[in-house]
Amino acid sequence: MSEKLNQLSFIIGVFFILVALVLLIGYATTASLKQGINLYTGIAMMVFGLVMVKLKA
Repeated sequence: MSEKLNQLSFIIGVFFILVALVLLIGYATTASLKQGINLYTGIAMMVFGLVMVKLKA
């Protein structure tokens, strides 16, 4: 696990996954954030984050 934390792709992936979770949870729970761009951006960020985490796994 320590060597994964030294890889920049893992850190970037975790960051994008966290931001995507905030967007998706906000989309699901808040009426003012119910815009399509938040849903699509959250999905795209989640996919990108997962790719970055799995890149050098």
